[in-house]
Amino acid sequence: MEKKTENYIRFDWAMKRLLRNKANFDVLEGFLSSLFGKTVKIQGLLESEGNREREDDKANRVDLLALMDDKAKVIIEVQNNTETAYFQRMIFGTSKVLCDYINKGENYEHVSKVYSVNIVYFALGKGTDYVYHGKTEFRGIHNGDILELNPFQKEKFEIDTVSQLFPEYYILKVNDFDKVAKSPIEEWIYYFKTGTLPENASAPGLDKVRELLRIDRMSEAERNAYYQHLDDMARLHDTVTSGYEEGHFNGKQEGRAEGLAEGIERGIEKGIEEEKMRNAKAMKEIGIETKKIAQITGLSIQEIDRF
Repeated sequence: MEKKTENYIRFDWAMKRLLRNKANFDVLEGFLSSLFGKTVKIQGLLESEGNREREDDKANRVDLLALMDDKAKVIIEVQNNTETAYFQRMIFGTSKVLCDYINKGENYEHVSKVYSVNIVYFALGKGTDYVYHGKTEFRGIHNGDILELNPFQKEKFEIDTVSQLFPEYYILKVNDFDKVAKSPIEEWIYYFKTGTLPENASAPGLDKVRELLRIDRMSEAERNAYYQHLDDMARLHDTVTSGYEEGHFNGKQEGRAEGLAEGIERGIEKGIEEEKMRNAKAMKEIGIETKKIAQITGLSIQEIDRF
């Protein structure tokens, strides 16, 4: 008999509805432990703009800000739709947390350690891997050496390197994962991508996914809301993807008609710009807020308000 495949609630939805409960922190702790390669404990969730649940956020960019056991803070974000300036958004997110959690007059030694964890379902940048880790190092421009902490700083701050003071960034490019899950973090990415768990998965936290995040455990009302959420995401993704593909194609056709490479380039740009406008109008018609449309399309709020 063929083994039945269990389907589980998407991680982004679970973060909004289920994982904010302290009793369910095991799921978040398991994921972060698999990513960081060390045991992580969460003391609680912190207030932030993203942590306030917003029912009108159909683009579903999820922010979750948590306090870890070593007083470090971790931002977890899920982004389902293309956002050209997403790298800059990552910078803004960590900067805001740094500023929000130091009191006026406090010494700079109280600046928090921040980890920014980004689970993205679109082609962010250009690279061949599916998990990226970024941190800050200072390298001499003449000698090539890395600037280090002195012994007193190491003892005072209880760390070994300058990079441990600065924000660290993790990017998980879910759609680029097409391998057999062999490590704990790969098992998590497999779940993010497929909504199912690898056979014999043993990564920390996935046992709690099996227990807590099964779709068949949802009430009928919860399932209806969840499936509506999936439909909204699929419709938005199709609108943006097909729009850009059509714009690129139309632009190439227009450029070819001019018979010049320069004309092709201009035509592509014009076609994409026109599709941005059409996409923005379509998103506005299905109720997506103007700020989110601006983030996704790159158009200004003033341009979107004209529709």
